[in-house]
Amino acid sequence: MPTFTAPDGTRLAYRTSGTGDPLVCVPGGPTDAGYLGDLGGLSAHRRLVLLDPRGTGRSARPADPASYRCDRQSGDLEALREHLGLDRIDLLGHSGGANLAVTYAARHPANVGRLALITPGCAAAGITVTGATRRELALRRKAEPWFPAAFAALEAIIKGRGGDRGAITPFLWGRWDAAAREHPASRPPDPAIAAAFAAEGAFDPPRTRAALAARRGPVLVLAGEHDLNSPPGATAEYARLFPAASHVVQAGAGHYPWVDDPGRFTEAVAAFLR
Repeated sequence: MPTFTAPDGTRLAYRTSGTGDPLVCVPGGPTDAGYLGDLGGLSAHRRLVLLDPRGTGRSARPADPASYRCDRQSGDLEALREHLGLDRIDLLGHSGGANLAVTYAARHPANVGRLALITPGCAAAGITVTGATRRELALRRKAEPWFPAAFAALEAIIKGRGGDRGAITPFLWGRWDAAAREHPASRPPDPAIAAAFAAEGAFDPPRTRAALAARRGPVLVLAGEHDLNSPPGATAEYARLFPAASHVVQAGAGHYPWVDDPGRFTEAVAAFLR
Protein backbone atom coordinates (compact mmCIF):
# COMPACT_ATOMS: atom_id res chain seq x y z
CA MET A 1 0.00 0.00 0.00
CA PRO A 2 1.56 3.38 -1.00
CA THR A 3 2.25 5.99 1.66
CA PHE A 4 3.13 9.68 1.97
CA THR A 5 4.13 12.00 4.79
CA ALA A 6 1.73 14.49 6.37
CA PRO A 7 2.98 17.99 7.35
CA ASP A 8 3.48 16.88 10.97
CA GLY A 9 5.52 13.84 9.92
CA THR A 10 2.73 11.27 10.32
CA ARG A 11 2.97 8.51 7.72
CA LEU A 12 -0.35 8.12 5.90
CA ALA A 13 -1.49 5.35 3.58
CA TYR A 14 -3.86 5.13 0.65
CA ARG A 15 -4.99 2.45 -1.75
CA THR A 16 -5.87 2.73 -5.40
CA SER A 17 -8.48 1.01 -7.53
CA GLY A 18 -9.19 1.28 -11.24
CA THR A 19 -7.64 3.29 -14.03
CA GLY A 20 -8.03 6.71 -15.55
CA ASP A 21 -7.86 10.18 -14.04
CA PRO A 22 -7.50 10.10 -10.25
CA LEU A 23 -10.40 10.77 -7.89
CA VAL A 24 -9.33 11.33 -4.29
CA CYS A 25 -11.86 9.71 -1.93
CA VAL A 26 -12.23 10.60 1.76
CA PRO A 27 -14.12 8.07 3.91
CA GLY A 28 -16.40 8.90 6.81
CA GLY A 29 -16.17 7.69 10.35
CA PRO A 30 -13.37 8.61 10.52
CA THR A 31 -12.38 5.08 9.59
CA ASP A 32 -10.21 3.46 6.97
CA ALA A 33 -11.34 3.57 3.36
CA GLY A 34 -11.80 -0.19 3.07
CA TYR A 35 -15.59 0.02 3.43
CA LEU A 36 -15.78 2.13 0.27
CA GLY A 37 -14.62 -0.83 -1.82
CA ASP A 38 -14.61 0.26 -5.45
CA LEU A 39 -17.65 2.50 -4.84
CA GLY A 40 -20.07 0.24 -6.63
CA GLY A 41 -17.94 -0.03 -9.76
CA LEU A 42 -16.94 3.63 -10.01
CA SER A 43 -13.36 2.39 -10.44
CA ALA A 44 -14.32 1.39 -13.99
CA HIS A 45 -14.54 5.12 -14.75
CA ARG A 46 -11.81 6.69 -12.60
CA ARG A 47 -8.71 5.69 -10.67
CA LEU A 48 -9.87 5.88 -7.07
CA VAL A 49 -7.30 7.13 -4.56
CA LEU A 50 -8.77 5.97 -1.25
CA LEU A 51 -7.22 7.66 1.77
CA ASP A 52 -6.91 5.98 5.16
CA PRO A 53 -7.20 9.01 7.50
CA ARG A 54 -4.62 9.33 10.23
CA GLY A 55 -4.95 6.68 12.92
CA THR A 56 -7.05 4.36 10.76
CA GLY A 57 -6.26 1.40 8.53
CA ARG A 58 -2.61 1.37 7.46
CA SER A 59 -2.06 5.04 8.39
CA ALA A 60 -0.02 5.76 11.51
CA ARG A 61 -1.40 7.24 14.68
CA PRO A 62 -0.17 10.82 15.12
CA ALA A 63 2.04 11.88 18.00
CA ASP A 64 -0.47 14.64 18.84
CA PRO A 65 -4.07 13.36 19.21
CA ALA A 66 -5.33 16.92 18.69
CA SER A 67 -4.30 16.56 15.04
CA TYR A 68 -7.31 14.28 14.48
CA ARG A 69 -9.43 17.44 14.39
CA CYS A 70 -11.12 17.89 11.02
CA ASP A 71 -9.68 21.29 10.16
CA ARG A 72 -6.17 20.13 11.00
CA GLN A 73 -6.48 17.18 8.63
CA SER A 74 -6.92 19.49 5.65
CA GLY A 75 -3.12 19.58 5.51
CA ASP A 76 -3.16 15.81 4.96
CA LEU A 77 -5.19 16.26 1.77
CA GLU A 78 -2.86 18.98 0.56
CA ALA A 79 0.13 16.71 1.19
CA LEU A 80 -1.60 13.93 -0.75
CA ARG A 81 -2.26 16.25 -3.70
CA GLU A 82 1.41 17.23 -3.77
CA HIS A 83 2.48 13.59 -3.42
CA LEU A 84 0.31 12.66 -6.42
CA GLY A 85 1.86 15.48 -8.44
CA LEU A 86 -1.50 17.04 -9.31
CA ASP A 87 -2.21 20.73 -9.80
CA ARG A 88 -5.84 20.11 -8.87
CA ILE A 89 -7.72 17.12 -7.50
CA ASP A 90 -11.21 15.89 -8.12
CA LEU A 91 -12.48 15.11 -4.63
CA LEU A 92 -15.18 12.80 -3.24
CA GLY A 93 -16.18 12.85 0.42
CA HIS A 94 -18.57 10.40 2.04
CA SER A 95 -20.47 11.06 5.27
CA GLY A 96 -18.11 12.67 7.82
CA GLY A 97 -15.43 12.70 5.14
CA ALA A 98 -17.47 15.35 3.33
CA ASN A 99 -16.74 17.68 6.25
CA LEU A 100 -13.02 17.30 5.55
CA ALA A 101 -13.56 17.61 1.79
CA VAL A 102 -15.39 20.95 2.05
CA THR A 103 -12.97 22.24 4.70
CA TYR A 104 -10.13 21.52 2.30
CA ALA A 105 -12.03 23.06 -0.63
CA ALA A 106 -12.67 26.18 1.44
CA ARG A 107 -8.99 26.55 2.29
CA HIS A 108 -7.59 25.56 -1.12
CA PRO A 109 -10.29 26.49 -3.67
CA ALA A 110 -7.88 26.60 -6.60
CA ASN A 111 -6.73 23.05 -5.89
CA VAL A 112 -10.12 21.35 -6.22
CA GLY A 113 -11.73 20.53 -9.55
CA ARG A 114 -14.92 18.51 -9.25
CA LEU A 115 -16.37 18.03 -5.77
CA ALA A 116 -18.72 15.12 -5.01
CA LEU A 117 -20.39 14.99 -1.58
CA ILE A 118 -22.00 11.60 -0.99
CA THR A 119 -24.61 11.42 1.81
CA PRO A 120 -22.55 14.17 3.43
CA GLY A 121 -22.10 15.05 7.06
CA CYS A 122 -23.26 18.65 7.43
CA ALA A 123 -21.39 19.94 10.50
CA ALA A 124 -18.75 21.88 8.55
CA ALA A 125 -21.51 23.88 6.88
CA GLY A 126 -23.46 24.43 10.10
CA ILE A 127 -26.54 22.55 8.90
CA THR A 128 -28.44 20.78 11.68
CA VAL A 129 -30.86 17.89 11.40
CA THR A 130 -33.67 17.95 13.93
CA GLY A 131 -35.02 14.99 15.81
CA ALA A 132 -38.41 15.66 14.25
CA THR A 133 -36.92 15.32 10.76
CA ARG A 134 -35.28 12.02 11.64
CA ARG A 135 -38.47 10.72 13.27
CA GLU A 136 -40.58 11.61 10.23
CA LEU A 137 -38.17 9.87 7.88
CA ALA A 138 -37.95 6.82 10.14
CA LEU A 139 -41.71 6.39 10.30
CA ARG A 140 -41.84 5.76 6.57
CA ARG A 141 -40.24 2.38 7.28
CA LYS A 142 -42.62 1.21 9.99
CA ALA A 143 -43.56 -1.88 7.95
CA GLU A 144 -40.01 -3.26 8.26
CA PRO A 145 -39.65 -6.18 10.71
CA TRP A 146 -36.76 -4.51 12.52
CA PHE A 147 -38.60 -1.19 12.92
CA PRO A 148 -39.95 -1.45 16.53
CA ALA A 149 -36.58 -1.95 18.21
CA ALA A 150 -34.77 0.52 15.95
CA PHE A 151 -37.44 3.19 16.39
CA ALA A 152 -37.46 2.79 20.18
CA ALA A 153 -33.69 3.35 20.21
CA LEU A 154 -34.07 6.39 17.95
CA GLU A 155 -36.72 7.90 20.24
CA ALA A 156 -34.46 7.45 23.26
CA ILE A 157 -31.61 9.22 21.46
CA ILE A 158 -33.82 12.08 20.27
CA LYS A 159 -35.18 12.59 23.79
CA GLY A 160 -31.71 12.59 25.30
CA ARG A 161 -32.14 9.36 27.22
CA GLY A 162 -29.07 7.69 25.79
CA GLY A 163 -30.21 4.87 23.57
CA ASP A 164 -28.34 2.20 21.68
CA ARG A 165 -26.86 3.87 18.59
CA GLY A 166 -26.03 0.49 17.13
CA ALA A 167 -29.72 -0.39 17.20
CA ILE A 168 -30.60 2.39 14.75
CA THR A 169 -28.14 1.15 12.11
CA PRO A 170 -30.93 -0.39 9.96
CA PHE A 171 -32.18 3.14 9.26
CA LEU A 172 -28.90 3.83 7.41
CA TRP A 173 -29.51 1.16 4.78
CA GLY A 174 -31.95 0.86 1.93
CA ARG A 175 -32.18 -2.86 2.74
CA TRP A 176 -31.30 -4.25 6.17
CA ASP A 177 -30.34 -7.72 5.02
CA ALA A 178 -27.47 -10.12 5.70
CA ALA A 179 -25.17 -8.27 3.30
CA ALA A 180 -25.78 -4.97 5.11
CA ARG A 181 -25.30 -6.51 8.56
CA GLU A 182 -21.96 -8.01 7.50
CA HIS A 183 -20.72 -4.97 5.59
CA PRO A 184 -17.66 -3.23 7.10
CA ALA A 185 -19.59 0.05 7.11
CA SER A 186 -21.86 -1.33 9.84
CA ARG A 187 -18.94 -1.50 12.28
CA PRO A 188 -18.57 1.67 14.39
CA PRO A 189 -15.43 3.83 14.14
CA ASP A 190 -12.97 4.31 16.98
CA PRO A 191 -14.94 6.56 19.39
CA ALA A 192 -11.85 8.46 20.53
CA ILE A 193 -10.84 9.35 16.96
CA ALA A 194 -14.43 10.27 16.07
CA ALA A 195 -14.70 12.56 19.11
CA ALA A 196 -11.36 14.23 18.34
CA PHE A 197 -12.36 14.73 14.68
CA ALA A 198 -15.35 16.84 15.74
CA ALA A 199 -13.75 18.49 18.79
CA GLU A 200 -14.34 22.14 19.60
CA GLY A 201 -12.90 24.34 16.87
CA ALA A 202 -13.02 21.61 14.22
CA PHE A 203 -15.60 23.48 12.14
CA ASP A 204 -15.99 27.14 11.15
CA PRO A 205 -19.39 27.24 9.39
CA PRO A 206 -19.42 30.99 8.53
CA ARG A 207 -16.01 30.78 6.86
CA THR A 208 -16.89 27.55 5.11
CA ARG A 209 -20.26 28.79 3.85
CA ALA A 210 -18.66 31.97 2.49
CA ALA A 211 -16.07 29.90 0.63
CA LEU A 212 -18.69 27.52 -0.77
CA ALA A 213 -20.79 30.47 -1.97
CA ALA A 214 -17.79 31.71 -3.94
CA ARG A 215 -17.02 28.32 -5.48
CA ARG A 216 -17.20 28.13 -9.27
CA GLY A 217 -16.27 24.47 -9.87
CA PRO A 218 -18.80 21.65 -10.43
CA VAL A 219 -20.43 20.15 -7.32
CA LEU A 220 -22.59 17.06 -6.80
CA VAL A 221 -24.53 16.47 -3.58
CA LEU A 222 -25.99 12.95 -3.54
CA ALA A 223 -28.45 11.78 -0.89
CA GLY A 224 -30.13 8.48 -0.08
CA GLU A 225 -33.92 8.52 0.06
CA HIS A 226 -34.00 6.72 3.44
CA ASP A 227 -30.84 8.11 5.04
CA LEU A 228 -31.44 9.26 8.63
CA ASN A 229 -27.86 10.49 8.99
CA SER A 230 -27.99 12.88 6.01
CA PRO A 231 -31.69 13.33 5.13
CA PRO A 232 -32.56 14.62 1.66
CA GLY A 233 -33.91 17.87 3.09
CA ALA A 234 -30.57 18.63 4.73
CA THR A 235 -28.58 17.72 1.64
CA ALA A 236 -30.83 19.95 -0.49
CA GLU A 237 -30.02 22.80 1.88
CA TYR A 238 -26.34 21.90 1.51
CA ALA A 239 -26.56 22.04 -2.29
CA ARG A 240 -28.10 25.50 -2.14
CA LEU A 241 -24.96 26.84 -0.44
CA PHE A 242 -23.13 26.54 -3.77
CA PRO A 243 -23.75 28.85 -6.74
CA ALA A 244 -24.58 25.85 -8.91
CA ALA A 245 -24.68 22.30 -7.51
CA SER A 246 -26.50 19.20 -8.69
CA HIS A 247 -28.64 17.61 -5.98
CA VAL A 248 -29.51 13.95 -6.57
CA VAL A 249 -31.68 11.79 -4.32
CA GLN A 250 -31.10 8.11 -5.01
CA ALA A 251 -34.38 6.26 -4.65
CA GLY A 252 -34.42 3.32 -2.26
CA ALA A 253 -30.96 4.08 -0.88
CA GLY A 254 -29.66 4.82 2.57
CA HIS A 255 -26.33 6.16 3.77
CA TYR A 256 -24.34 3.79 1.52
CA PRO A 257 -25.96 4.27 -1.91
CA TRP A 258 -23.23 2.46 -3.85
CA VAL A 259 -24.10 -0.69 -1.88
CA ASP A 260 -27.89 -0.33 -2.07
CA ASP A 261 -27.90 0.12 -5.86
CA PRO A 262 -24.42 0.13 -7.43
CA GLY A 263 -25.67 0.68 -10.97
CA ARG A 264 -27.76 3.73 -10.18
CA PHE A 265 -25.05 5.23 -7.99
CA THR A 266 -22.28 4.72 -10.54
CA GLU A 267 -24.40 6.11 -13.33
CA ALA A 268 -25.07 9.36 -11.43
CA VAL A 269 -21.55 9.92 -10.15
CA ALA A 270 -19.76 8.89 -13.37
CA ALA A 271 -21.97 11.25 -15.37
CA PHE A 272 -21.06 14.09 -13.00
CA LEU A 273 -17.35 13.30 -13.20
CA ARG A 274 -17.44 13.36 -16.99
